[in-house]
Amino acid sequence: MAASLPSARGKGRRAPMADINVTPLVDVMLVLLIIFMVTAPLMTAGVPVNLPDSRAKSLDQDQKPVSIAIERDGTIYLDDKTIDEDALPDRLAALAADRTPDGKPRQVFLRADRGLDYGKVMSVMGELNRAGLNRVALVSNAKEKR
Repeated sequence: MAASLPSARGKGRRAPMADINVTPLVDVMLVLLIIFMVTAPLMTAGVPVNLPDSRAKSLDQDQKPVSIAIERDGTIYLDDKTIDEDALPDRLAALAADRTPDGKPRQVFLRADRGLDYGKVMSVMGELNRAGLNRVALVSNAKEKR
């Protein structure tokens, strides 16, 4: 059996090239890099929640934020006034209609007892979302150093 190997006799034949052509690889990598750089900031998932920083200065606000507190027994307070769970959707809809001067919904501070059922907090947050009040900050106490 004869093999066609390059030799001195076959001067017209070329030897197989053993180098890798990296130009297409570089082109593809640059395109992928650009795609990831453009899409990475757009890939934020989840509900936007404004968590306060303990060292941050207070922000100047035109309107006082709405405060909702839930006690361990499930009692809901809207700005220090007790509110029935059945009346909550109507009150939140009225608050959602009152927008800030720049057209954004009002800021809501949600405080809940740590021993409270998770479902109760989620039902209140669901009502806030349904009413269009999406600027919710979950308030907590600063952790004490030991």
